[in-house]
Amino acid sequence: MIGWSQIRDWKLMILSWRVKRRNLPPHGSRLLPPPARGRACSAPRNDVRAGLAFLMLGVSLLCLCGCEKRSAAKPAKGPRGEGGAAVPVAVATVRQRTTPVAVPSFGTVEAYADVEVRAQVTGILEQVHFTEGQMVKKGDPLLSIDPRQPQANLKVAQANLEKEQAQLKNAEREAARQTELLQKGFASQDVYDQAITGVETLRAAVSADQAAVENAALQLDYCSIRSPVDGCTGRLLLHRGNLIKGNDASIVTIRQIDPIYVSFWIQEQHLAAIRKNMAQGALDVAATLPGEENEPIHGALSFIDNTVDPDNRTIHLRATFANQDRRLWPGQYVKVLLTVAQEADSLLVPSQAIQTGQTGRFVYVAKSDQTVEMRTITLKREIGNESVIEGVKAGEVVVTDGQLRLVPGARIQAKSAAGPQGQSRAGERGSPTPDSASGAPNPSPSPSAVTGTSDSSKSEAR
Repeated sequence: MIGWSQIRDWKLMILSWRVKRRNLPPHGSRLLPPPARGRACSAPRNDVRAGLAFLMLGVSLLCLCGCEKRSAAKPAKGPRGEGGAAVPVAVATVRQRTTPVAVPSFGTVEAYADVEVRAQVTGILEQVHFTEGQMVKKGDPLLSIDPRQPQANLKVAQANLEKEQAQLKNAEREAARQTELLQKGFASQDVYDQAITGVETLRAAVSADQAAVENAALQLDYCSIRSPVDGCTGRLLLHRGNLIKGNDASIVTIRQIDPIYVSFWIQEQHLAAIRKNMAQGALDVAATLPGEENEPIHGALSFIDNTVDPDNRTIHLRATFANQDRRLWPGQYVKVLLTVAQEADSLLVPSQAIQTGQTGRFVYVAKSDQTVEMRTITLKREIGNESVIEGVKAGEVVVTDGQLRLVPGARIQAKSAAGPQGQSRAGERGSPTPDSASGAPNPSPSPSAVTGTSDSSKSEAR
């Protein structure tokens, strides 16, 4: 370390050198020769230059002293943890389990049944028994039409029926008399045939009148419109007091929403696997609403269209969902995940462990000596916050956080998900904890890794 005493000695040496150069007596002597001719201002100018030089020299020495102190206080550290202090990282264990092979898509919610309610008789709309958007049951009254005209028609039909029945009774009595007279030989065959024909004609007329009565009763029943299905009513298009014509415009639409459909499209390349696995049992379909990604709704695939779209090379599918809680609503846009099969012994890692480099995707694998190895992997698919990959083994430990400071062979300070700190960190990052059921080993850091500095790095710092 350079002190002020050394600076003072250097200053005296510089002054002595200046004195010798100017051929002056030793420092402190008062017998100074007169300045040479033509150089009257040389001595003051040299003094100013010497003062500036001394000032710059002092500032430089002070900077050197400060840098030496800071370098002595900081230990030596290699780039990215290589040959220096261990890099703190978060790790997770590679898990092995059965995972679904799923096909993602987007779909639209459709009503299970879509019924347009129309009037079958003409009349004035007298009463509406529901409110728009109300849930109704099958058989609940919806609308009432003025029944007076159908009631009058029913009475006319009943009167005609009674008239024909009375005539039929009279014709039957006449036919009985003609039969008795014919047997005694007092009546001709022609009269007898006319009596029998009259009876049969009146019987047909009675049957027609009975049908007219039934039709009139049916028209009267049409004045009271009831719900044909369980569902939700839509907007009322005709209100009370309007004249309704039979079989004219729709009055209201009822949509059945429990159960409910979700229609979606997938690429034709998945069709063979879907048909093969659907023959063995129902395929699970998960629908996810916007903003509810963690609460999927599960249903079953119920329909495969009989034609592949030749333009887009896609196939139309439809799944059926139970909808008691009415989370699905007709017209909604949802994410769909169709599970085609189950793959055994899949290797899963947290998605944040996967990095992308010039040669493709890779992960850092923690070794037993607390160093890392860069391993090239193949990404097969993603399941939530985890990814199914190839290129690692079950039980190996991968780095999930802190990869930017690592290089192959770098030393690490592993914070495993098994410890309290690792659990909180893994929870914040969304990485799963190691699967204890799989029997994967949980590497314990060495004492040097726990402290974060090895013996060699300590000696270098000294």
